[in-house]
Amino acid sequence: MISQSTIDSVFETARVEEVIGDFVNLKRAGSNYKGLSPFSDERSPSFMVSPAKGIWKDFSSGKGGNSVAFLMEHSHFTYPEAIRYLAKKYNIEIEETEQTDAEKAMTDVRESMYLVSEFAAKYFEDVMVNTEEGKAIGLSYFKERGFTAETIKKFNLGYSPETWDALTKEALGKGYKLEFLESTGLTIAREDRPFDRFKGRVMFPIHSMSGRVLGFGGRILTNDKKAAKYLNSPESDIYHKSKVLYGIYQAKQSIAKLNNCYLVEGYTDVIQFNQAGIENVVASSGTALTPDQIRLVNRLTKNITVLFDGDAAGLRASIRGIDLILEEGMNVRVCTFPDGDDPDSFARKNSHDALVAYLEENSKDFIQFKASILMNEAKNDPIKKADLIRDMVTSISKIPDRIQREVYIQECARIMDISEQVLVSTLAQLIQKDLADANKKQKQEQKPFDVVRNQPSKNANYSGGDPEDPRNGPPDDYPGDFGYPAEQEKVDILYGFERKIIEILLLYGSVEEDFEDVFLKADEEGNVKEISEKRRYRVYEKVYLSLQEDEVELSNTLFQNIYTNIIEFYNQNEAFSLDKYLMHLQPDFAQEVTNILMEDEKVNIHNWEGQNIFPKHKNETIEQNVSETIFSMRWFLVSKLIHELKNSLISDPQEDNSELLMMVVDYSKLLNNFSKKLGRVVVPYHGG
Repeated sequence: MISQSTIDSVFETARVEEVIGDFVNLKRAGSNYKGLSPFSDERSPSFMVSPAKGIWKDFSSGKGGNSVAFLMEHSHFTYPEAIRYLAKKYNIEIEETEQTDAEKAMTDVRESMYLVSEFAAKYFEDVMVNTEEGKAIGLSYFKERGFTAETIKKFNLGYSPETWDALTKEALGKGYKLEFLESTGLTIAREDRPFDRFKGRVMFPIHSMSGRVLGFGGRILTNDKKAAKYLNSPESDIYHKSKVLYGIYQAKQSIAKLNNCYLVEGYTDVIQFNQAGIENVVASSGTALTPDQIRLVNRLTKNITVLFDGDAAGLRASIRGIDLILEEGMNVRVCTFPDGDDPDSFARKNSHDALVAYLEENSKDFIQFKASILMNEAKNDPIKKADLIRDMVTSISKIPDRIQREVYIQECARIMDISEQVLVSTLAQLIQKDLADANKKQKQEQKPFDVVRNQPSKNANYSGGDPEDPRNGPPDDYPGDFGYPAEQEKVDILYGFERKIIEILLLYGSVEEDFEDVFLKADEEGNVKEISEKRRYRVYEKVYLSLQEDEVELSNTLFQNIYTNIIEFYNQNEAFSLDKYLMHLQPDFAQEVTNILMEDEKVNIHNWEGQNIFPKHKNETIEQNVSETIFSMRWFLVSKLIHELKNSLISDPQEDNSELLMMVVDYSKLLNNFSKKLGRVVVPYHGG
């Protein structure tokens, strides 16, 4: 078990923007960073990182938290794994305490599969470097390919012995279970005895973006015609080949930094490019390119350059992949190598500078590429040329951005010497057809009697809470002012005030401000007067004293629990550290706290300031913000009480209700006082 001191060091050291920047292409937005959500398919950024608060929020999926929460959500780490990952990233030594049997038993199936895969990767490495067979066969093969010891280590290359069950025996001897060796595909089970899938092959571990071993590719070195040259791990709970790119772990930082990704086909293409000094390269590992693979790159950059050799089959496959890349809203260029060369061989023959120069000079825009490749087939055949033009316009129709589509239409008209108007007309027909097909598919997939909730309309800017929060969602049959039925209006107004109090405590709890205190004082003649004076409080003290004075508990159970937790934290700690506070929160508290903290960051998603719209920052008027929230909540509770008293008067008119009437009058005066304090007319509560 990891010691608490290690966990504390990790939280103190880890910078949320650095951790997430390894997985998501972040761009500065004021004091924060924004990027495309890694949890959903989107083209406009809704993912926000706040370095000052040490947290992130994905507005598209609703997820959020600190650095550890991101690793657990994104890379499916357990809590200890996330801590270990961050400790390794920041060179923090891990102190261990003894793990209990109960804690060991909690390790789940997926975690066991990860562990056995990581064991296998280390085993294959060790066999290649430290055994005679491994050095003679595996290591010599990689050295013949020109790979240095540093490159071999960087990609964790290895060798699986020729023996039928070498890995299986070793793993079972180390305590790993056969069921996980089988479920990862490392071992093939037979009734008589299990045997190794990758026997006698050089091994290429396949990593996730976070560096976990998901599966393997193995290349046979003999001339056995019955055996496949390359063999991959089968699909499993942790390995889905259509969602993985070989080399993404080693390439992610370079891709984000250089804002471009080179896409190749094979493992050795990636490795050879890395050795030549070009690290922003990944491979589809011999499979047809998929949308999920493209989205992996899209998290890091909008630019892909596809590299391939000049064989016809490869060209055709690349053209199909181009349309998929365009559909994801990305920019795509293509570079071909001379006849007889592929990325691997070309990188081996040329220096770093020569390779970089070649890529820059020979990378073509996809329109130029299609024209150059397909024009040879069309030649002087008008029908084939028409098909080529239609093919190019089809690719352009995949681009979501209208301006980009228009630019490419102009370029296509120039290259193909055809009227731009004809191309625009054809493009419009294709887009219309795609929309019709999409609508038809949606209708076919929609189940009978599906109830589709209407979207919020006029109440979308209601101040009682986040309109996108399902708890604030309005029913559609209410004719009232807020767009809510009366009972829903009542609940949501109070919900909004209580949520605001939690937000104030989180953002400004430790800040000292001058607040106006009001109290009654009798003069020498016995007349009671209202006296006000400024007193200095920390914000959390003012909120706590105000709620205590009114004998108010928050009605929302989650908010009340968070409120109690925050007040205890402030009382027990001299300084408030958001990282430290979040570290000790239970998951449901942490999620709600993140939602509240990042709510005010939505303005940065839309770049209002770039459009000369400047929202007012909350910390400019902390005292006013706190006082107005407290007074508004008092107004609501007093107004609600008046409404209940009036209902009592109506329900029993025969009784002597003079005392109730006096209470209504007194409370009504209090409401008028609130109106003066707030500087506006307060509408009485009408109940449900």
